[in-house]
Amino acid sequence: MKARRVKGLRPEGALADEAERLVRVRLDELCSFVPRALDPAEVDALHDMRIAAKRLRYILEATAEPCFGPYALKAADKAKELQDLLGEIHDCDVLLPRVSTLLDELREADAAAVRARAGDAQDLDPALAARAPHAAAWRGLNTLLVHLQARRTLLFERFLELWRSLERQGFRARLEYAVGERPDAADTPGDDEAAGDGEIPERLVEAADAVAGAAQRSPALHPSEHGALLPSSEA
Repeated sequence: MKARRVKGLRPEGALADEAERLVRVRLDELCSFVPRALDPAEVDALHDMRIAAKRLRYILEATAEPCFGPYALKAADKAKELQDLLGEIHDCDVLLPRVSTLLDELREADAAAVRARAGDAQDLDPALAARAPHAAAWRGLNTLLVHLQARRTLLFERFLELWRSLERQGFRARLEYAVGERPDAADTPGDDEAAGDGEIPERLVEAADAVAGAAQRSPALHPSEHGALLPSSEA
C-alpha cells in the first residue's frame, strides 16, 4: 500500500511541528480502513491497515517522547499491538490459500494414481482410494487447514475487541490532542546541562536577549508567546 503524501512539510521547520503533520496523516490513514476492515472477508483492507499501523507506530516511536504530550508514547504501544495482531491475521491469510492449493494438487495427483491402479476394471474399487499415495499428507494438511481457519477466526475476534476498545478509549481524539501538545521546557534537559561546564550556551543567551528585547517593546506580551521568538531548535 502506497503511503499517503504529507503536504506542507518544511525541512527548516521545528521537529515537533513537522512530526505532528506526519502523525495526523498516518493516523487518518489508519482510521480510513474502518469499517471495511471490520469485515473478516476484507483481507486486503486488513493487510493495508496493518501497514498503516506500522507507519504510525514508527513515527510515534521516533518523535513521541521528545515532541508530544504523554499519550503519544502510549499510542505508539497501541499501534504496535494493532500491527502485531493484524500481522498474525495476515500470516493466516497467506497460508490458508497455499495449503488449499497444495491439497488440490495432491487430490489431482492421487486421483490420477488411483485411476492408473484400476487398470482395465469396469469400476473403481474404494480400497484403491483409501491407499492413495498421499493419504497421510492429506490428513496432515487437512488438520493444518482446520487449525489455520480456527486460529484466523479467533485472531479476528481479538482484533475487533482491540479496535472497539481503542474507540471507547478515544484513541484517535486523544492522540490528535497529544500531538498538539508540547513538553514543558522544565521537563527536558537544557543545553547548559549537555555542555557540562556550567556555562550558558551562546544561542540560549541570544534567545534570552531576543525575548527580553521583545518584552521591552511590547510589555503586554504574554509569557507563553515567548517561545515563538526562540530559534527553531529551541522552540
